[in-house]
Amino acid sequence: MSRKIQTLDSDVVVIGGGIAGLWLFNALNKQGYKALLLENASLGGGQTIKSQGIVHGGTKYTLSGNLTKAAECIVGMPDRWRRALAGEDEVDLRDVRTLSEGHYLWSPGDIGSRMTSFFASKALRGRVDQLKKEEDFPAIFKHKGFKGKVYQLNEIVLDIRTVIQALTKGLESRTLKVDWNSDTKVVSANGGIECIEHQLGDETLQIKAKKYIMTAGEGTADLMKLMGISKPEMQLRPLHMVMLKHSHPEPLYAHCLGTKIVPRMTITSHPTEDGQWVWYLGGEIAEDGMSRNPEEQIRVARRELSVLLPWVNLDDAEWATLFVNRAEPKQNKLLRPDAAFIQEAGSTLVTWPTKLALAPNLTDEVGKQLQHSDIEPSGNDGFALPEGVVHPEICQPFWTEALNKNA
Repeated sequence: MSRKIQTLDSDVVVIGGGIAGLWLFNALNKQGYKALLLENASLGGGQTIKSQGIVHGGTKYTLSGNLTKAAECIVGMPDRWRRALAGEDEVDLRDVRTLSEGHYLWSPGDIGSRMTSFFASKALRGRVDQLKKEEDFPAIFKHKGFKGKVYQLNEIVLDIRTVIQALTKGLESRTLKVDWNSDTKVVSANGGIECIEHQLGDETLQIKAKKYIMTAGEGTADLMKLMGISKPEMQLRPLHMVMLKHSHPEPLYAHCLGTKIVPRMTITSHPTEDGQWVWYLGGEIAEDGMSRNPEEQIRVARRELSVLLPWVNLDDAEWATLFVNRAEPKQNKLLRPDAAFIQEAGSTLVTWPTKLALAPNLTDEVGKQLQHSDIEPSGNDGFALPEGVVHPEICQPFWTEALNKNA
């Protein structure tokens, strides 16, 4: 007995519900495109929720003393996000929770980090402000034990889960939970995608689009295999992040300067429902931590924090680690790409934002590609998936599973 087939025609199908896909999905719908988003897990549940939430302007790419291409590409992103947070961009992020209006650089006072901070401030050409009065310091540095310097950056830190909520608000009916191993498959024809078939009860839902856009981060490589696409290749740059939940009342949002071209440690603070904080540690400790097991990584993090912030009592802290893969287009010698990436493969666009902050930039570049392909918005009033489909849920905070596992 043949299955009943229901066809849904769209302008664009976005595949992958991380920050890149969500920002793009939101913007396309605001522009009047019939845009759908397909996600095989939870919205934002991959690299997005495991980011530190920093919308940075390239500061950490200047620690060698040079203004790099990566720093130049990303310098305008904090202001772009601030416009969205103020409701002045087509993507409206007014409901997003800002964790900190400022992100900081701090020097712990040793000679090496003081030299690094000097060269970084020169390279940034006035985009770093040294705070010279203790009264202007973040509360955590207003202690007798602190002997270093503090710089304020043109960067903000956001609660990423609320970003995901804002980007999907009102568009839930255009999102679809899929399983590429069972209920959903790609139908190819003439070197491109003819449609995506999704099993819905006793029916087959055929989703057709003028353009299919992959924004699946680490999952993009597997999707490319499903779609018969061999280029571009993907690279992964792994991190071993550390998190600690504790009751110290003063949050911290800062890069700690060391002697290398990456921050010695980058710390962001995330409030929990029970009134505590989760500090999330990245930077050099996370990159070097790939050679350590979780117990060793926690031991190193304890030692580092006791040296850098000796006045902070973390005796009550719960500790855990988290492995994160940053997915990017392949570069020579696994170098970090400078900007958002997009490449056309027939009816498909393969994309990576490369950094959370560059999600708006990626959307702009996709828009140019759609115009070049003469794909115009066809109007989306009343456009929705049929009743009975499963919509993907918004992910939980990054620490939920890791800390509960250690409880």
